[in-house]
Amino acid sequence: MSAVLTLAMPKGRVQVEAIVLFAKAGLDLSPIQDGSRKLVFELPALGLRILVVRDADVATYVEHGAADVGVSGQDVLDERGSDLYEPLDLKIGKCRLSVAEPIAPPARAVDDEGRGHLRYATKFPNLTRRHLEASGTVADVIKLSGSVELAPILGLADRIVDIVSSGETLRQHDLREIETIREISSRLVVNRAAWKIRRGPIDALLARLAAVV
Repeated sequence: MSAVLTLAMPKGRVQVEAIVLFAKAGLDLSPIQDGSRKLVFELPALGLRILVVRDADVATYVEHGAADVGVSGQDVLDERGSDLYEPLDLKIGKCRLSVAEPIAPPARAVDDEGRGHLRYATKFPNLTRRHLEASGTVADVIKLSGSVELAPILGLADRIVDIVSSGETLRQHDLREIETIREISSRLVVNRAAWKIRRGPIDALLARLAAVV
């Protein structure tokens, strides 16, 4: 049985932060930032094989066994309900899932009893519905794949639920945060079968990362 672990690594900002964290743990993943379009990197000296994928797909690769471990945002994990172990919060990729609306919201349509009916646009429909149900809010949830900030501008929705970091994107679209649903960070996730058959190298990786988190 090979001791090499396959690690699914997201693209973008989280990848940059993860490489810094892994470097602190003595694992140099900088070769995956070689400027090429390669998606698979063999790092035998580290006992790692790296898959570079979209953040939204990390959990899928790990859950179905294409990767043993991965780095995934808690928002993605909670939205899709992945059947994975989440043994370590890496405390990187920090942001928040928030509700936002136009700074000067237009008048909303009301029903015969004078009640407004809100529409929420989001890339996270499951998390949004759970939040609305918990608060007793009745509203329509519209799923979008991206650019949710356009929804209020074009009248598609009254509010959005999206990931917020600095808040600059909201400001550029004349939106304001009105509620934080939850704080988000990225976690190391582990395939359940791999946890059993590759426990040694996985535990070693966890120990190295836990020591520097």
